[in-house]
Amino acid sequence: MPKLGMEPIRRRQLIAATISSVGRYGYGETTVLRISKAAGVSPGIIHHYFGGKDELLEAAMRSLLEQLRQEVIGRLSKADGPRARLSAIVDGNFASSQFEPQAVAAWLAFWAEARHAPKLGRLQQINRRRLHSNLRQAFGLLGEAEWADRAAEGLAALIDGLWLHAALARAPDGAEACAIAHRFIDCELEGTDRP
Repeated sequence: MPKLGMEPIRRRQLIAATISSVGRYGYGETTVLRISKAAGVSPGIIHHYFGGKDELLEAAMRSLLEQLRQEVIGRLSKADGPRARLSAIVDGNFASSQFEPQAVAAWLAFWAEARHAPKLGRLQQINRRRLHSNLRQAFGLLGEAEWADRAAEGLAALIDGLWLHAALARAPDGAEACAIAHRFIDCELEGTDRP
């Protein structure tokens, strides 16, 4: 019988092993056996806690999304004003925790698989809508609705593109990607009386 209180610990351990396995072997080559070996547990434990590989992979993607959400929320809580909110969103998306090698590889694998796995696709859409909504709200405080929507869409696309470009590089540089996104914001605000 498992020890009382072990479930959250074991779940985190299995999620970390899954992210590591997806990062090392890719989505398609990540197996229950590889995950269980990386976690140092029997394959049956995965089925006990998650029901199977698909549920565990979904939990791993949720974990990465939650880490990203926390990076952004932590920065937003300290942001004073709309420009600072935009910076917080950009900085959270390019935080160093998002650029750890295993996390980068896992993100890429999940993005690719989201087109074919409805549950992962739904999570990706939630993340996309959250990003756009946060950007739209901050830009909306700086200008009229049509401009704000276009600026939010442009910055969201730039963040995704910069992240993908950085992630595919041998040595991903979140700081450089972040600086480019900040320049985009500055260009959007240039020549106006917006703060």
